[in-house]
Amino acid sequence: MKLATCSKDGKEFVCVITNNNKVVPLVENGFPYKSMNELIEKADKKELEEISKLSNGGKGEINLTDIKLEAPIPEPKQDIICLGINYMEHAIESARYKKESFDGTREFPVYFSKRVSRAVADGEYIESHDDMISTLDYEAELAIIIGKDAKNVSKDDAFDYIFGYTIINDVTARELQKKHKQWYFAKSLDNFTPMGPYIVTADEIAAPPALNIKSYVNGELRQNSKTDLFIHDIPYIINELSKGMTLKSGTIISTGSTSGVGMGFDPPKFLKKGDEVICEIENIGKITNIIK
Repeated sequence: MKLATCSKDGKEFVCVITNNNKVVPLVENGFPYKSMNELIEKADKKELEEISKLSNGGKGEINLTDIKLEAPIPEPKQDIICLGINYMEHAIESARYKKESFDGTREFPVYFSKRVSRAVADGEYIESHDDMISTLDYEAELAIIIGKDAKNVSKDDAFDYIFGYTIINDVTARELQKKHKQWYFAKSLDNFTPMGPYIVTADEIAAPPALNIKSYVNGELRQNSKTDLFIHDIPYIINELSKGMTLKSGTIISTGSTSGVGMGFDPPKFLKKGDEVICEIENIGKITNIIK
């Protein structure tokens, strides 16, 4: 099913997007969850099966055009865990941009976190911060949402801990990334985390996901790959991280960017005010944002 956070008349609510693109609020149908975080944390498998029936319709249906779609998890409980350089072609273009040597291997994953005060919804603006940066970049990524506390999870069991999937645009200020020689600040400026449009629950997507992932800037196809081309796949990530830390329910892990980002072109194609960025993943949807 598709789960979303919606708002109408200044009130946010969790809802199911029906098969005919209507919106069914959970609270109108006896499921009193006030936020997506609360739903992920508290709803058990049986209750989620009942909620999924709302995909065929339910009480209080609203036209999708009569509500505002927020990011599915507008305010993550913790920083987002991100994978850096997790597609080989992106590793190559990153090394080329940085003028670094690259031997074609990446034995261990790169992890970093991304601070999010509030995630940017489909249709909202990405702030350019052009008073401090000039190398604004985009990264279309598949994000996984952990559905239950995960500790010492085996690779074989990893997919049992996934609640669902969504899209993240890991917006990045390249000169801050280069200047500070780490990624946290460069990826955590305000409005740097477009997310959505929905969470598609894990039962809707075959494991491991092999989904087309693309991005467009002003209609030009920039990124075009598949989510089964990870250097370090989802079972590896969940297994390794959960050995040393508990991944709490609601944890968001963004699995890395494919090639085709702005810095990968010669000369680079960085974003500027007025540009339209679309990030799209098969079976999940797309998010569209304008640089402001």
